[in-house]
Amino acid sequence: MRLDLYLKTSRLVKRRAVAQELCEHGLIEVNGHTAKPAKEVRPGDRVKISYTSRTIELEVLGIPVKSRNASQEPSYRILSDDRTERPA
Repeated sequence: MRLDLYLKTSRLVKRRAVAQELCEHGLIEVNGHTAKPAKEVRPGDRVKISYTSRTIELEVLGIPVKSRNASQEPSYRILSDDRTERPA
């Protein structure tokens, strides 16, 4: 599954366009390398997402089902979640 679609269906980002924008700004890494939106994500991959005041590193456990009504097993496991305070 494409990285941008994975991030959207696993609800790590609200919209696919946001995931694409994060990738194009170099804020998402897969297995230690900056990733493009079309990067294929597979179970076992490590994804690092750098938001403005938060960095999340996670391991992909499975590929989520696209259906909204299907009950889903967790598709990732959070390895680290670092928050930084923004200057006032």
